[in-house]
Amino acid sequence: MLTDDQLDRYARHIILRQVGGAGQARLLASKVLIVGAGGLGAPVALYLAAAGVGTIGLVDDDTVALSNLQRQVIYQTADVGRPKVAAAAAALNRLDPNVRVVTHALHLDDAAARSLVSGYDLVLDGTDNFATRHAVNRACVAVGKALVSGAVAQFEGQVATFKGHLKGDQPCYHCFVPEGTTEAANCAGQGILGAVTGVVGSLMAVEALKELTGIGDTLAGRLVLYDALSTRFRTLRLHRDPACTVCSGG
Repeated sequence: MLTDDQLDRYARHIILRQVGGAGQARLLASKVLIVGAGGLGAPVALYLAAAGVGTIGLVDDDTVALSNLQRQVIYQTADVGRPKVAAAAAALNRLDPNVRVVTHALHLDDAAARSLVSGYDLVLDGTDNFATRHAVNRACVAVGKALVSGAVAQFEGQVATFKGHLKGDQPCYHCFVPEGTTEAANCAGQGILGAVTGVVGSLMAVEALKELTGIGDTLAGRLVLYDALSTRFRTLRLHRDPACTVCSGG
């Protein structure tokens, strides 16, 4: 049963036929893990907290730098030097004090990833290195969790949902980007138009809300590409690799 305050706060969700009170109740009961509290994790965390996701886990071992503020909108100038997860948690609690924020100030390896992922309903990955992405993917496949993955560079971004733990043609992240792929340059090396992270992070949040409420068509097995310079979106179909060592036993 939603309280009067919740009925008021989430009214614009509740009047949506596809969401309603039942969908909002599912959000309030959900637990979401956000890996990376940076350019993508910032808008994701803000929108999921605003949407009423009951428990949000934040994973990041970095501190806030002045150069982060150009795109990581969850932080303020006064946060420079603070651990990102602590500063982000404070911002989310200001937005909605009823959201439970769990901070994990650590770098994820396979053991830590599997332990953390198992305690959440859905995982979102916005990190900027392949080692962490693969560790998170392996954990999601192992414990049976869906993974919403986003990435950005310069004026472009991409979003996909991976359900490699399911049977059939559903790929995992490793099917899409095999280990050993040349490490991509991060924002510090390539640059990034700050608002691009907002677009891609918002798309990740939308996909998370769809997964949690069961509405709409999932992005599982599909990759959305965004080009800010041309203002174009493309959607590509992704397929499971039968030789994948993570989800296919290859």
